[in-house]
Amino acid sequence: MLTKKAKYGLKAMAYLAGVEPGQTALVADIAAANQIPKKFLDAILSELRNAGYVHSKKGKGGGYMLARLPSEISVGNLVRTLDGPLAPIQCASRRLYRRCEDCVDETHCAVRLVMMEARDAIARVLDNTTLDQMRALGEAGMAPVEGKAAKAKAKAKGSAAMDMA
Repeated sequence: MLTKKAKYGLKAMAYLAGVEPGQTALVADIAAANQIPKKFLDAILSELRNAGYVHSKKGKGGGYMLARLPSEISVGNLVRTLDGPLAPIQCASRRLYRRCEDCVDETHCAVRLVMMEARDAIARVLDNTTLDQMRALGEAGMAPVEGKAAKAKAKAKGSAAMDMA
């Protein structure tokens, strides 16, 4: 499950992706716009700065800005920076793998195998979504790709039903 830390970090990064290049945003403005506690956001942005995702300026005209283009930042890497591995359990992790103490045969462990599939599915979505794509998705207010196809199909069915009426 995504922690509040990662959720707030993603919201802040999406906000910063909408700031004009070269301009900064104040922590107070980011926090107010996204209903994030300012003190918590300070710590999150500090962590993102240390990881090289944002720059900060002090003094007049100070604040935060993205360190890279939003098209160069994957949502998966942001989540890993703030929350750690995407795998729900450590034995399914690629980066921080650790065998379970209670596991007799991990090659046939049904729990591990399903959790590895879950990790791969989550990674496929998050690693193939950039910060600018995430921001655009939010601005458009659209459902994820699978949701779009289902909506289009439902709309087509609705149109066909209307034609028959």
